[in-house]
Amino acid sequence: MSSLEQPLSVREKVGYSLGDLAANLIFQTLITYLAFFYTDVYRLPPATAATIIFVVGLLGAFVFTPVIGILADRTATRWGRFRPWILWTAIPFGVLSLLAFSTPDFSERGKVAYALLTYSLLVLVYAANNLPYSALSGVLTGSMAQRNSLSAYRFVAVMIAQFIIQVLLMPLVLILGDGDRVQGFERVMTVFAVVGTVFFLITFATTRERIVPTKAQSGGVMQDLADLARNRPWQVMLALTVLVFINLALKGGTYIYYFQYYMSEASLAAFLDNSGFNGFIAVLNAALTGMGLSGFTWPEDPATSTFSLFNGSGIICMILGIGVSRRLADRFGKRDVFGGALLVSTLFLLAFYAFPPTAVALAFGAFMLHGFCYGITIPLLWAMIADVADYSEWKNHRRATAIIFSAMLCGLKIGLSVGGALVAGILAHYGYQAGAAEQSPAVVDGIRMTVSVYCSIPFLVAVALLFIYQIDKQMETRIEHDLAQRRREAGAAA
Repeated sequence: MSSLEQPLSVREKVGYSLGDLAANLIFQTLITYLAFFYTDVYRLPPATAATIIFVVGLLGAFVFTPVIGILADRTATRWGRFRPWILWTAIPFGVLSLLAFSTPDFSERGKVAYALLTYSLLVLVYAANNLPYSALSGVLTGSMAQRNSLSAYRFVAVMIAQFIIQVLLMPLVLILGDGDRVQGFERVMTVFAVVGTVFFLITFATTRERIVPTKAQSGGVMQDLADLARNRPWQVMLALTVLVFINLALKGGTYIYYFQYYMSEASLAAFLDNSGFNGFIAVLNAALTGMGLSGFTWPEDPATSTFSLFNGSGIICMILGIGVSRRLADRFGKRDVFGGALLVSTLFLLAFYAFPPTAVALAFGAFMLHGFCYGITIPLLWAMIADVADYSEWKNHRRATAIIFSAMLCGLKIGLSVGGALVAGILAHYGYQAGAAEQSPAVVDGIRMTVSVYCSIPFLVAVALLFIYQIDKQMETRIEHDLAQRRREAGAAA
C-alpha cells in the first residue's frame, strides 16, 4: 500500500483539526460579534461600522482569496505547497486578532482608520492562512474514505469553536473583564490569539503533504480558469456552497427575532425553569462565588437566555451528526448522503411554521433534529470539494487544489453576504420597527416565514442541484483508483 492510500493517523487528524479550531475562534467571533464590537464597545457609528465590514468583506471575497489561491498553487518549498502558509501566518494571525479587537483611544477619524486597517489586515492574513489550510485536506491523502474521516475530525473542532463563541463568549467577556466589556474583549482575544497561534504550529508540525503535482501538471492561471469553466462538479459545488451559506446566514440572523417577538415570553421563562436550566446556573454560580471567582453572567431575559441555550443544544446535535457522517459516506457515497441528510434537515426547518408561540419544547426538538441531520452534511461539503480537485486532475491531468478551494471560499463569503442582507431586507419588507417592544402581526408572520419557508428554499434548490452532480460513489471509486495508478506510475518513472 502506498503512502497515498495508507490510513491517516489519529495524531495527524487531530493535529490538522486544531487548525480549524484556531481559525474559527476568530472567524466565528468576526461573523457573530464584530458589528456589536464596533458599535457598542469601540463606539463607531453604525453606518461606518457596516461600511467597513461590507467593503473589507468584498476585498476578502474578490481580491484576497483568489490571489492567495493562485499563489498557494505555485508555492514550492521543502515543506510542500500549503503547509508553509500555515507556519508563516500563525503569529501574524494571532497578533492581528488581538489588534482588531483592541480599543486604542483615538479620535473618531483615527478609530475609523484603525478599524479599517486592522480588519483589512486580519482578513488578508485569514485568507492566507485558511485557504491553504483548506486546500491541505486535498493533498494529505489520496484516499477518499480517509478524507471523509479527516473532515469529521475537522468539523468537530469547528463545532467546538462555534459553541465557545455563540454560547460562552459574552459570559467570558463579562467574567474576564469584571463587567467591563472593553477589557473583557481584549483579555478573551488575548487568550484566543495565544491558543490559536499554538494550534496552527501544531497543525504545521503534525501534517504532511503526500500528493505532490509533477511539473507536467503545472500550468498558467488562464489554464486553471479554463479547467474550472469546464468542470461541472465544480460549478455545482460553487452554487451549492453559496446556497448553504445563504441559509446559514438567513436562519442564524433571524432566530433571535423569532424568540424575541414570536415565542411567548411566559412560555420561554417556564421552559428555562422546568428544564432545570435556571437551577443549573444557580448551582454553578454558587460554586464559583464559593471559590472566590466571579459568577457566570448569563443573559437574564427569557428570550436571549433561551436563544443561547437553543444555539448550544443545536451545536451539540451537529457534533453528533458529524460523528456518523463518515460511516454513512463510506457506505453510500458523499453525494447521496449529503443530499438525503440536507433534505431531511429541511423538513425540520419547515416544521417551525406550524409551531404556536407556546411550543418551546417542540421548537427545541425540531432544531436539535435539524442540527443532527445538518451536522451529517458539514464535513461532506468540504470533502466533496477535495473530490472536485481530484476530478479536475483526473479529467485534465493537472492539479490546481488551491484555486478550486479559493472559488468555494468566495462562494461562502457571497452566501454569508447575501443571507445577511436578506435578513435586513425581509424585515424591512414586512415593516419591522427597530427597538419596538412589540411588532405588528405582519412582521411576526414574516419572521415565522423566514425561519421556516424562506430558510428552506436554498436547501431545497441545493438538493435539486445534486441530481446533476456527477461524482457518486461509483465515480469516487474509479477516480481514486485511476489517480492512485497514475501516481504509482509517475513515482516508478521518477
